[in-house]
Amino acid sequence: MDQRRAEPDSGTDGSPVTLYGEFTATGNRKVRCAVSLTERDLIVQRLTSAPIGRSKAVLSLRDCVGCRAYRPHDNEDRAAHLSAYFYPLKRRRMSSGASRQRVEQCFRLAALQDPRANLDEAEKWARAVRERCGRNRLLADGMLTSQFSRPCRMMLLVNPQSGQGQALTLYNNHIQRMLNEAGVPHTLVITERQNHARELVREADLSQWDAVVIMSGDGLLYEVVNGLLERPDWEEAIRTPLGILPGGSGNALAASIHHYSGASPVFSEELLLSCGFLLCKGLVSRMDLVSIHLSSSPRLFSFLSLAWGFVADVDIESEKYRHAGAARFTVGTLVRLASLRIYKGKLSYLPASKAHSSEGGLRNNMTLHCNNQTSSPSPAPLLCCQSGDSPCQNTLHNSCHSNNSLKVWRTESTPSRSATKAVPGPPDSLLVPLDQPLPSDWVVVQEEDFVLVLAMYQSHLAEDLMAAPEATLDDGVIHLFYVRAGISRSALLRLFLAMEKGAHVATNCQHLVHTKVKALRLEPHSPNGIITVDGEVVEYGPLQAEVHRGLGRFITG
Repeated sequence: MDQRRAEPDSGTDGSPVTLYGEFTATGNRKVRCAVSLTERDLIVQRLTSAPIGRSKAVLSLRDCVGCRAYRPHDNEDRAAHLSAYFYPLKRRRMSSGASRQRVEQCFRLAALQDPRANLDEAEKWARAVRERCGRNRLLADGMLTSQFSRPCRMMLLVNPQSGQGQALTLYNNHIQRMLNEAGVPHTLVITERQNHARELVREADLSQWDAVVIMSGDGLLYEVVNGLLERPDWEEAIRTPLGILPGGSGNALAASIHHYSGASPVFSEELLLSCGFLLCKGLVSRMDLVSIHLSSSPRLFSFLSLAWGFVADVDIESEKYRHAGAARFTVGTLVRLASLRIYKGKLSYLPASKAHSSEGGLRNNMTLHCNNQTSSPSPAPLLCCQSGDSPCQNTLHNSCHSNNSLKVWRTESTPSRSATKAVPGPPDSLLVPLDQPLPSDWVVVQEEDFVLVLAMYQSHLAEDLMAAPEATLDDGVIHLFYVRAGISRSALLRLFLAMEKGAHVATNCQHLVHTKVKALRLEPHSPNGIITVDGEVVEYGPLQAEVHRGLGRFITG
């Protein structure tokens, strides 16, 4: 390292330079670089006669996933190397959007005669870059989050059969390298059969892991969520941070997580890079989960959606086109449009607005009805791997803060038949047994002929379908959509085309209804049909659901 040049006073944004050095480029010792580190950027200036604008790179530390120092394999070389890994957003050709692209900056330090001293200097730089990356791991709403206290030990579950069967290839080509660059130790677990992941997390010693990540479609995460909530220690288990990497054909939650980051829409491998980047950043937020009661099956939990009618039919019937990847849903939609079905049934729901209106009255009885548990607003995101995380206090959030008259509280003392079959998991406070009439403050839809009923808790239904554009990870509501019978095929097609950009709600279609609810009940009258939860087929028949705000934890970057 050459210190003969005067060190700069500040970076491009006016922040002071905290480290400065001059190195040679790895692979070309004739190229010399002046490197400056500020609180926000790594600034690389090639020491050349070329104009400054063409020889200077300013790399934001918010785009950095890691930095490492190492010795080359050549024992006779006294130099040390420094590599920093960035995934900045870059504009795509022929498009107004941007996607993340990998940028590696490598430098060679050989100013000192002692190889150990050169390595110590490189490690000092690597530590400084990582520390500033940690401080730049953003903050939600301008609030500083805590940082990793230790390396994040990650269990990575991969379904090799998901999507077009490319999940393992995508892991080998992208994710393995990204996690290594970020210094995230992980254990790869390849699932072998349906419900394998469910069984694994239900029985696993979770103290070995700081996060569980799945690389598949949405179905594998459905298994993991329900496996965690089937454990005797479900209250602790469900606080395990979960993550998702798109490896299936739908990838709805992955698209939602990318959308929440504020980036422009991306698809396929670009979506994978985005989710991998967010995973490496390691920020964890609370996520809503929805409990669902079926007429004769144990209670289950959902993180994404509940569908009956057109959407569920397309999802399941398009399985035969799985080889087409995400295009399977487009093909399935066109096939089902050609033979549009009408579904008879009854839909009821508790509006979110009514639930909030009774909040004050229920708060007076909070100690009695909530077993002394307190509720609080969803906090700023927490970093994955925090060993000192306090227990989640949102388990009974809705039971304390949601509407219901005293009559409803009394009915809760007699749990529904389906609720008693699944002891683990939080109690439902808004639901009465399926065979009992609903409270008077629920809304009953008089229209009994539907084309579809769709309940969403995240923004996306697929990579290219933004079904609930207003949804956030923990808004505490179910976004309920239904389409009445009488809509033409062309109008329904226009709705789904508009859904690609989340514009369907603004189409003013007279057959489309959208409302925010805390709980719902669906009673199909048609003898045959398909109901899906997170894209998985469940028992066909009456069901009801309630949202549990912030029950889960999810890595959002």
